[in-house]
Amino acid sequence: MTRWHLASLATAALTVALLSAPQHLHAQTTIFNGVEVPGVVVAHIAASNNYKYNSPTITIMPDGSYVAAHDVTGTNAPNPRPTYVYRSTDQGETWSKISTISGLIWANLFVYQDDLYILGVNNGSLVIRKSTDGGVNWTNPTTATNGLLGVGTAAAQYHTAPMQVVEYDGRLWRGIETRPTSNANAISAGVMSIPLGADLLNASNWTFTNRILSQSNWLAGDAFSSWREGGVVIDPDGNLVNMIRVDLTTGYMPEKAAIMRVQDQNTITFDSANDIVDLPGGSKMFVVRYSEKTDSYWTIASIVDSENYLSFLPPGSIRNKLALLESNDLRNWNVDRIIIKDLSDVFYIGFQYVDWQFDGDDIIALCRTAYPDGLGGALNYHDANFITFHRLEGVVPEPAALILLAPAALAMLKRRR
Repeated sequence: MTRWHLASLATAALTVALLSAPQHLHAQTTIFNGVEVPGVVVAHIAASNNYKYNSPTITIMPDGSYVAAHDVTGTNAPNPRPTYVYRSTDQGETWSKISTISGLIWANLFVYQDDLYILGVNNGSLVIRKSTDGGVNWTNPTTATNGLLGVGTAAAQYHTAPMQVVEYDGRLWRGIETRPTSNANAISAGVMSIPLGADLLNASNWTFTNRILSQSNWLAGDAFSSWREGGVVIDPDGNLVNMIRVDLTTGYMPEKAAIMRVQDQNTITFDSANDIVDLPGGSKMFVVRYSEKTDSYWTIASIVDSENYLSFLPPGSIRNKLALLESNDLRNWNVDRIIIKDLSDVFYIGFQYVDWQFDGDDIIALCRTAYPDGLGGALNYHDANFITFHRLEGVVPEPAALILLAPAALAMLKRRR
């Protein structure tokens, strides 16, 4: 694993992880109203407005520019709930708002066949929109042929987060859940998929697996509160799985994630005896991606360990330590480095719900950040007042031994890994 060291910054209790030599040191902060905020500030909302910024999502366009988005929810949030879309043409150093999507939350951006898509929820229904101009203009999902993929009911409202879309076995796949309006924790989880080349806006082209309702007795002491926000990934054996967050009861440790197994486009299964794994940060939303360069899996998560554990809180409520983690098998995870931590106030500071992408040797990330802003700070650790951009440099460099190979030999070796 890459060695790392911590560099102290001016703001009390804030620590940003810096990569050690020979890689470039990188520490991004923004001075905002006299406060040193970790990362590049993409968006900010004062707590006095009594609403919050959620669901950060980021993707890289074919021209190399970045497009990011987040939704707006809370007591005084605009209605229908909007998603704001931003663009950066300078590698994330500055951002410009380019559009507002009315009626969309919990959505992820992704590029398919050079067009930009965003898939999420509107008033309990599942919707997808398409942009052919990089996010400035979007289709409007009014029918089953132009983006309305599923109509929510009182018994089954759609639920998700900005989770990844993965290509596998001739289809695009994504995690999805439903829950009744009567119980927000009674979440049934599965996946959805569509054949490559099909119209993503046409609901008839999508297939949904069965969905499985979690059970509290899957962990001792009925500690398995719920699951949610699953993300699909191809496991080391070449099978598709849905790796999903596990909500735990107060004081339970270590944090967990669950691995659901996709059998086919109609069927998903779960073995509670064997497929609940330890994952630092697994009780908060996380995105897992595979790197061919390192032949390993990576995620960014809000971890709980001996340094920030509090027995009187569920681990899902502790979000003040953001880490980069790596695994060779999806079951055993190691902390590669701490990205940000601030343990000064667990109730009002949070770094959470990070969506991210590989960008060459680097990782770029968008974070839902609750942090002091010179205006009274966030409503709480959960209800964020910032959306922040972060770059981790040199995380997945090409191994030196491979760089020396001729391109044809390098391609052949990668196919064999």
